[in-house]
Amino acid sequence: MIFIDNRQDKIDFSSENEKTIKDIIDYSLKEEGVNMPYEISVILIDNREIEEINGEMRGIHKITDVLSFPMLEYPEGKVYKQVYGENKFEEIFLDEGMIVLGDIALSLEKAKAQSIEFDHSFIRECAYLTIHSVLHLMGYDHIKEEDKVVMRKREEEILNKFNINRI
Repeated sequence: MIFIDNRQDKIDFSSENEKTIKDIIDYSLKEEGVNMPYEISVILIDNREIEEINGEMRGIHKITDVLSFPMLEYPEGKVYKQVYGENKFEEIFLDEGMIVLGDIALSLEKAKAQSIEFDHSFIRECAYLTIHSVLHLMGYDHIKEEDKVVMRKREEEILNKFNINRI
């Protein structure tokens, strides 16, 4: 189950955009080996709120585009399908039989600005940021260069599946 909570009123986010985001999340998770009912929450917020959350949760007092809060733990360099590939979890990780994967906070205000800056569509930017965040929930990271290359490749593969490109 995907919960989307639009808490901002600065940027219009259509039901069509919401459906695209849900489809991308669902596809991404299946591609990463999540073969059981799941729960992810997505909050759509403005720059002020994401800066506040970034400060509270990470001690970084600046605006960012997206934040990911995974509920599962991963050994360094491992992702969901390597660690949880059998989709078997202790009850503590489940909510009414669904695996709770985590939360995503997405600044639509920042996404809109970046879509203009990078000269591509708003939905492309939102899709990219959503995929990026979902991959973090799946254990991917981009601190080390070799991990960054793997993560970027997965992001582009998923974007291409939806025919979402940089225009």
